[in-house]
Parts: sequence; structure tokens; C-alpha cells
Amino acid sequence: MIELVWLIPIFPFIGFLINGLFGRRFSEKTIGWIGAGSVGASFVVAVSIFFEILKLAPGNRSVEKIVYSWIWSGDLNVPIGFLVDPLSLIMIMVVSGVGCIIHVYSIGYMHGELGFRRYFSYLNLFVFNMLILVSANNFLLMFVGWEGVGLCSYLLIGYYYEKKSASDAGKKAFIVNRIGDFGFLLGMFLIFTIFGTFNFTDVFGAAPEKLTQGGAIVTLITILLFVGATGKSAQIPLYTWLPDAMEGPTPVSALIHAATMVTAGVYMVSRCSVLFAMAPVSLTVVAIIGGATALFAATIGMTQFDIKRVLAYSTISQLGYMFMACGVGAFASGIFHLMTHAFFKALLFMAAGSVMHAMSGELDMRKMGNLRKKLPYTHLTYLFGTLAIAGIFPFAGFFSKDEILFYSFEKHIAFWILGAVAAVMTSFYMFRSVFMTFYGKSRVEKDVAHHLHESPPMMTVPLMVLAFLSLVGGLVGIPMLEGGHVFADFVGPVFAPAKAIIDHGVHHEGHHNVTAEIILMAVSLGIAIFGLLVARFMYITSPETPGRIVQRFSGLHKLVYNKYWIDELYDFLFVNSIVEFSKLIWKKFDEAVIDGAVNGVAAVVRAFGSVLRLLQTGLVKDYALSILVGAIVVIGYLLLR
Repeated sequence: MIELVWLIPIFPFIGFLINGLFGRRFSEKTIGWIGAGSVGASFVVAVSIFFEILKLAPGNRSVEKIVYSWIWSGDLNVPIGFLVDPLSLIMIMVVSGVGCIIHVYSIGYMHGELGFRRYFSYLNLFVFNMLILVSANNFLLMFVGWEGVGLCSYLLIGYYYEKKSASDAGKKAFIVNRIGDFGFLLGMFLIFTIFGTFNFTDVFGAAPEKLTQGGAIVTLITILLFVGATGKSAQIPLYTWLPDAMEGPTPVSALIHAATMVTAGVYMVSRCSVLFAMAPVSLTVVAIIGGATALFAATIGMTQFDIKRVLAYSTISQLGYMFMACGVGAFASGIFHLMTHAFFKALLFMAAGSVMHAMSGELDMRKMGNLRKKLPYTHLTYLFGTLAIAGIFPFAGFFSKDEILFYSFEKHIAFWILGAVAAVMTSFYMFRSVFMTFYGKSRVEKDVAHHLHESPPMMTVPLMVLAFLSLVGGLVGIPMLEGGHVFADFVGPVFAPAKAIIDHGVHHEGHHNVTAEIILMAVSLGIAIFGLLVARFMYITSPETPGRIVQRFSGLHKLVYNKYWIDELYDFLFVNSIVEFSKLIWKKFDEAVIDGAVNGVAAVVRAFGSVLRLLQTGLVKDYALSILVGAIVVIGYLLLR
């Protein structure tokens, strides 16, 4: 089956072509099942390859499949090739598995939409590009998928293009990502200059010989690559596009936030773990940016009332955890959290979509309350997702987030403090969303309350599947038990070279301190429970408390509620200044110089033509006079010569 790895991205592409070219002839159900079935077929192939890879010895679980030579010019030879190893397989199964569930959910959620065919075409194309990104065996092919998901995010975020806010959000996502992609491109060019190839295996294998540990070149390469990651994975300072991405349909938000675009940066950094391991400065930058983003986004999430925006800032924060894990050298833990996050974040967004479906599109949690009786399945599944993201035992997020906090503590207590404070805030604002939406007094408007109903099985069954995964998904990473961390054992060989570089010259006394890990696990759980209890007190026991706190700290609340005015700052520093500079260039150069030169040439030709026009009057008498004058001149010349 490994030989058929190329089928994994091909199936969604075929779905894109069928629905895009012939979808007008099909019913909604046919279009939906073509879209979902094509991604499901990719998942089946991926699982088959996964079991085949398991039969190989851990050291031999890396296989390249070259389909054909794509670019061959001089020393440059770039194939369409796929790398099958534990890291790419985990990503492929997450993208295709969670993606298939979101496609099925979309059949019910998007029912009746005029752009139903267009939506599923774009969704299939999105998954195709993401699968190319995570399965490519070289930087250039990865970049094709990298840019492809950027294009599809523009198309899907701006799906409701008739709305100015949606079209603006799509453009914002596209432009901000181009800024990050510029860094990624420069990093790729530098890699080719140094190594003469884009192939992962060749680059990472030759890195210890061609690059100096901690040298300027490897530091520059990794910083440039990380700039690209901050754009795709919405980290400081290029995070501002992701909250606005909520303008797209909710299943799109689930796909972007859970399984596709925003995880691309984490995957790329993990794939380049050898290069980052050779650049300690870059690793520190990654850890600092990740930890700062986790805390920064969490503070904003605490003050938002739009349920989807709460989840959006939650995604930014959780991605910060993943980067912090990579920055402290715990690449496997970062990918582990990426996987569990895909389960519970897709679940949370889709459950939020179910709430919107019942609430006629309402997103403001201040207009909800006590919905658990009307939406029992949505309530229970959203609660499961919240328990997972908050890190409550035994849900998936407990295991993956606890690992990141543990390794952060081992690296430097400052990183642990960043993660721990962000974890308290995460638990608080997520349970705040639970209590404001499903508990307390109903604040639903009467005309909306009359139509409250649970979503159809096409939407609730995918929620139940993801709720189950959010519950048991972390069990593959049980710490402390020998042989219990199945996930780390599986992906470990991929990160072994990077770990050897990081650990070089560092003395380790066997396994890490189990007692310390148990204590930190207890602290992590206590942090999550504390956030839960505070949220319950403020929004159930004493609902007037938030108002009093806002009044007392009105200035601070205004600052955080308005997202620190970062968007406005960017508009002032970059957007508006560029617009004004463009106007200046238009007036002073375009109109004055370019248009002036063109118009000046036209004026000269027109003046010259006006003079010549006098010679062509069309009157016989004028021509006779001209002949007479000419004859006199000629005769006079002859007589006087």
C-alpha cells in the first residue's frame, strides 16, 4: 500500500474536479457524499499504509515514493515525491480523518445554500493541498501545498463574498499570509544555495556537515522558516487574520482551526527539527513567541462574547503551546497536542455551529443561556470538548498539554509559568462559554426561542464521534508507564536526530524524575479545575460579579476587549500609511510624470498636426494659390541663380 501513497491527495482532487465541473447536474446529497467520500477514501488508504508501516522496524519507517520528475534544470531536480514516515502519517490521518468528519457535518450544516457545489469543491481542494503539504518529500512541493491552502483559505473565508466583512476577511488572511510566506521563500532559497537540493532527507542528512552548530547561516534559515510559520499558524505578530476568519461558514472554521492550515506551521517546524536543533537561538525564539502567544491570545479570549471568536483566540493560544513545545525541544509533544487539539477544536467549532443552527445564526453568548435542555447532544459534546481543551483528566487535552508544561518546566520555569497562566485562562474562558451558552437563565429572544431545536443526525453524529476521540485520544500518550506512551514511541525516530543534537554534551541521569512529573500533573489538573470553579462562580453562582469586575477595572477591560487595538495599530502603521503613500505616488509620479509624459507627447503631435492640417484644406482655390506660389518661387530661384 505504501506504493499507493499518491492516491491520498489524488482522491480529494478528483472530488474537487467532479463537483466543480459537473456538480450542476447533481443533487445536494450526491455533491456532499462525493466530497466526503473522496476524503474518506484518502483516510482509508492512510490507515492501510499506517498498519503496513507498523510492521517495519522503527528505524526503517521512512519510505520515499517518487511519482515522476517535476522540475529538472541543470543541478535542480525536484520530483513529485512523497515521504511516508510516522510524522507525515500522523498528519495525513488527522487531516483526512477529521476532514472527512467535517465534510459529513457540512452536508447537514450547508443544506439549502446556493453555493453548495462551490463550497464542497473548495473544501476538497483545501484538503488536497493540505495533504500535499504534509506528505511532500521536498521543500518546493511542500510550498505548493503551503500556497494552495492559502488560496483555499481566501476562497472559503470569503465564501459569503456578498458581505463586505467576509470579503475583507478573506483578503486579510491572504495578504497577512503572504508576508509570512516571503520569509519561508527566502529560507528555501538559502537552503538550496547551501545544500543544492530541496529534498528533506538530503538536507537534514547533510546539515551537521554543511552547517555550524549555532552558526549564523542555520540561525538565519530557521528564523526565516519560522516567519512563514507565524503567518500560517497565526502567531505573534501575524496572528490577526485568524479571528476574522470566522466570517466563513462554521465547518470551514473547524477545518482551518483543527486539521489544516493553522497546523501547517507547527508541522513545518517539526519536520525541520534537525535544522532548529542546530540553531539554539531560533529554538529560544520559537519558545518565547509560542509562550507569549499562548498567554496573549488567552487574555483576549476571556473578554469576547462571540462564541466563534472565543474559539478562534483559543486556537491561537493552543498553537502557541505547540510552538513552545517545539522551542523547548519536545517536538513529539507538540505534534501530540496538535493531534488531540484537532479532535476537540473541530468538535467545539462544530458544536458552536450547531448552536448557531438552532439560534438562527446568533453568535453572541449574551443572547443565549439555558440551551442544554433544547440542545442536549450539542451541550454534551461541547462540554466534552471544553473538558478536553481545559486539560481535565482523563480527556485528551490533559495528556498532551501536561506534557508540554512538563518539558517547559524542565527547560526553564519561565516557559512553564507562561503555559500555566495561559492554562488557567483557557479553563476559565472555555467554561465561561459553556455556562453562558448552556446554563443559567435563558436570554434568548422570544422569536428565536420559539424555533429552538436540536440539529439533525447529519450534524450531531459527527459531534459524537469527535467527542469520543476527545475523550480517548490522549490515551496513546500516557506518561510515566513504560511502553505506555505509544505516540512518542511511534514518532520518536523522526525526531531522534534532533534530540541527539540538542542533548549533545548534556548529561542525563536515565529517565526524568517521575515524582516531579506526578506533582506537575497534579498542578496542571488543579489549574484546570480552578479555572472551572472561577467560571462557575462568576457566571452561575454570582452572575453579577463579572459586571462589578468590569466596572472596577474598566480601563484594563476596555484594552483587552478591544484586543489591545493591535488591528488598529497595524492599520495606522502599515495599511493606512501604504494607502497614503500609494496616493502620493499616484498623484506625484503616476499622474505628473507618467501621465504627463504620455499627454505631453500627445500634445506635441496634436500641435504639429494642427500646423500640417493647414496644408490640407480641401479648397481648390487654396491649392491653386499654393501652385502659383510654388511656381513663382521656382521661377524666381531659376532667374536669380
